[in-house]
Amino acid sequence: MTEFPFLSVLTLAPLVGALVVAFLPRTNPELAKRVAFGWSLAVLALSVAMWVAFQTGGERFQFRESYPWIPSWGVSFTFAADGIALVMLMLIAVLVPVVILASWKDADALKRSVPVYFALLLALEGTMIGVFAAADIFLFYVFFEVMLVPMYFLIGSYGGHQRQYAAVKFFLYSLVGGLFMLAAVIGLWVVGGQTFDWQALTQIDMSTGTERWLFLGFFIAFAIKAPFFPFHTWLPDSGAAAPAGSAALLVGVMDKVGTFGILRYCLPLFPEASKWFAPYALALALIGIIYAALLAVGQNDLKRLVSYTSIAHFGFIGVGIFAFTTQAGTGAVLYMLNHGLATGLLFLVVGMLVARRGSALVSDFGGVGKLMPILAGVFFFAGLASLALPGTAPFVSEFLVLLGTYPVNKPVAVIATLGVILAAAYVLWMVQRTTQGTLNPALAEHEGMRRDITLREKVVVAPLIALILLLGFYPKPVTDVINPAVQATMQDVGKTDPAPTAVTTEAAK
Repeated sequence: MTEFPFLSVLTLAPLVGALVVAFLPRTNPELAKRVAFGWSLAVLALSVAMWVAFQTGGERFQFRESYPWIPSWGVSFTFAADGIALVMLMLIAVLVPVVILASWKDADALKRSVPVYFALLLALEGTMIGVFAAADIFLFYVFFEVMLVPMYFLIGSYGGHQRQYAAVKFFLYSLVGGLFMLAAVIGLWVVGGQTFDWQALTQIDMSTGTERWLFLGFFIAFAIKAPFFPFHTWLPDSGAAAPAGSAALLVGVMDKVGTFGILRYCLPLFPEASKWFAPYALALALIGIIYAALLAVGQNDLKRLVSYTSIAHFGFIGVGIFAFTTQAGTGAVLYMLNHGLATGLLFLVVGMLVARRGSALVSDFGGVGKLMPILAGVFFFAGLASLALPGTAPFVSEFLVLLGTYPVNKPVAVIATLGVILAAAYVLWMVQRTTQGTLNPALAEHEGMRRDITLREKVVVAPLIALILLLGFYPKPVTDVINPAVQATMQDVGKTDPAPTAVTTEAAK
């Protein structure tokens, strides 16, 4: 089974599906929806088969494929997946069919081409899979840039207020970051013996100055994509303007390319530069945690609020990466997965509320729980998962990050913990102002607010809720996959975990 070309098929299948759906007749939108949904389920089934075929105790990179592309440049279609990439591929496979089902009415409401909308979602899925599956740095760069195109059109053509401004801002920020990375990719090709193969490039020696400059080229691109402070300003605009389903993929998956890139490329390829820049990266991560949390507290737009919470969460992932311990690194990767599930759920539920009210402003809600108790309850659960309540999946990852950071950098762990407190503030206040308290009189007369969660919406939220609870109580199947890859990454950097503190019998008593 492991001989099957999982990664190339998974990359190509959604792209083929996008072409098929795009050319379906606009006069039959239901057909386009059903074909897109069925196609995404087929990708999910294949991804599950790949997960089962992955050998936890096997080689670091599995499902390796390589096909010639531009031999004179040393470029090839090379795919491979370690445990870090595997969990991200599964996240994509789970979220896309959920998003397609959640977006069933989005394109209809905008009176735009329904087949094109769902074709763009499938195209986005294929390019995102390609980013995480690529084992050739030039191929990674190509997918890194190409995946901007479907998201640009999803925001610019199907988004809400100021969608064109948000789409252009999103594209320009990402494009500038991509130019920094392109310069670093070319520089790496020159000093690496004219090859783009990841494994070959990890074996080269380079001068300290060269390594630091190349690290910066990659890091800036990834910091913009994540985004880390101060490169974050595009995300609230894009998250607020994008359709809810697209926003769930933008924040839930696309942004993880930044943190994934740091783990896959910055640390193994530039180990000494990574250690040298670590204090600065940790400082940016801590500022992001506190700064974004404070901004989230003051937001009146639900979608912008959720976007700011994501910036704070990315700060925790950054702390976990640059703590350079296996425990914190595993927590960071697990956070990438769990954040995608929790924030994806939160964005989708916010989209359901906004679609009913016709507004994303918190001040236009109030007392929604009295009219739609089930939907309000799901919204409350999504908020609790976002603030990492014990028993939900994000708690495990956040706890691992802090637990793995504290032995090696106590001040960073303590400061990051303030973000946990602030998260409770902005999430609970958001829920209280939206669903609790006195019923807003305007809602009682609003036709859309009389409809509680529908059967389709229950099917949308049920798998995400189930996964958040399952991984909150039993994350072992995922951590077993992540741990070996994180340990190998720490070895690439030359870091070892601190020895456990000895506890005397007297102290234990």
